[in-house]
Amino acid sequence: MEPIGVVDIGSNSVRLVVYEGAVRAPTPVFNEKILCGLGRSVASTGSLSIDAVDRALAALARFRVIAQILRVKNLTVIATAAVREAQNGPDFIEQGERAIGAKIEILSGEKEARLAAQGIMMGFVDADGIAGDLGGGSLELIDLEQSKLKEAATLPLGGLRLIDTTGNKVDRAIDVIDNALLSLPWLKNGAGRTFYAVGGTWRALAKLQMDRVDYPLRVMQGYRLTAREALDLCEQFRKAKKPTDIPGITGVARARREVLPFGALVLERLLRLMEPRQVVFSVFGIREGLIYGLLPPHERARDPLISFCEDYAGLRSRSLAHAYELCDWTDQLFADPALEETAEERRLRHAACLLSDVNWRAHPDYRGEQSVNTIAHAGLGGVDHQGRIFLALSVYHRHEASENNGDHLSDRLRSLVSKRVQRRARIVGAAIRAAHMLSIGTAGVIDQTPLSHEGGDLILTIPAAYAPLDGERLRRRFETLASLVGKRPEIRIIR
Repeated sequence: MEPIGVVDIGSNSVRLVVYEGAVRAPTPVFNEKILCGLGRSVASTGSLSIDAVDRALAALARFRVIAQILRVKNLTVIATAAVREAQNGPDFIEQGERAIGAKIEILSGEKEARLAAQGIMMGFVDADGIAGDLGGGSLELIDLEQSKLKEAATLPLGGLRLIDTTGNKVDRAIDVIDNALLSLPWLKNGAGRTFYAVGGTWRALAKLQMDRVDYPLRVMQGYRLTAREALDLCEQFRKAKKPTDIPGITGVARARREVLPFGALVLERLLRLMEPRQVVFSVFGIREGLIYGLLPPHERARDPLISFCEDYAGLRSRSLAHAYELCDWTDQLFADPALEETAEERRLRHAACLLSDVNWRAHPDYRGEQSVNTIAHAGLGGVDHQGRIFLALSVYHRHEASENNGDHLSDRLRSLVSKRVQRRARIVGAAIRAAHMLSIGTAGVIDQTPLSHEGGDLILTIPAAYAPLDGERLRRRFETLASLVGKRPEIRIIR
């Protein structure tokens, strides 16, 4: 893969993200933003301020050198609402292209919305709901049904624009926001569905909520709140006499704090109008949407979670082929009707198998603990927090036989998932643990040692060539697995 870079010149920030390559689950190797505030005064003056332009040009010059150091040959540079609408936007583009050494594309509102939609498609499987991407100058709204774009629009409701047009008076923004939202009657189609929240301001709101409830998994992608929880959070800002009264606000970057009350108000008015079931936060936006647009159809069709796990296993595990064998081997275990699983549960089990050996280089005493941290906080897409925790716990149990050895994080993560998820994680972990006693992490063994069910027995069949592997440790691990699935263990040697 060749690194690919995206420079996003937004109304509030200028950001460079360099990805490993144009793939279904892109991993950033560099990510830096500089809050320049280009859109701070566009609504009232019609122009980008001189100070903001100077900061943005300095950022672009820095990003040019960084891209050269990282050997980025494919650098895409885009500009959004502030530059699109400012009278001196063309002058800025001319200077900016000299600073960055590349062509700058000014996105139309329509294209900005389409790229935001593609970003949601990059990060979620069969996204269904309305997505909103809130920037400093504009709000893009997109109706997605099974990841197909139905409706899209852009509205002048960015945080900096609202500060500018209302004189930094939150109460004055209510009518401005409501009038703009009511111009889109299709927003009512969001009732009972998911609202996907994109943009730094809304992610800052989510972080405040995580701090507020001491949420143990500090990963923004896929974090969800009920509509009521999100409304309660937003109402804090409207009712507070000043933003500094909000608990945890000092943990938010100073440049972001001023737009938070307006971002919270936009989200509140949206939720009241749409009445969605839940709010899901996304770190995937127009930059990832650009990458998605570069992918061929067959790559777009890949599962983002499985794609990431395959790539990660290829980099960190001893054998990717063995990881695939684990998927097939555990298929045999879950063929028992008593262990019936949904398509989503099967998908997550396969992902756990692919990730099961990525921490094999860690110290044996800490492999379980490190696996929880590595997998729970990995850059996964296409999975919610429940699924993410299942993966982390499954690989934890692949290394640790007992829950009593759990570290503080794994104990807290268990509290977020159902007993069914916890049980499945223990079973999957125990199966992988038993399989490794046969395969020693090497491909070509467990595909010759199938599992089967006969009445109340779980059968492990071993060919004569591998009969010496039938030892005490294998039997202990296989007995544990059989016990977890309510079966009697039997090992058969074929002579």
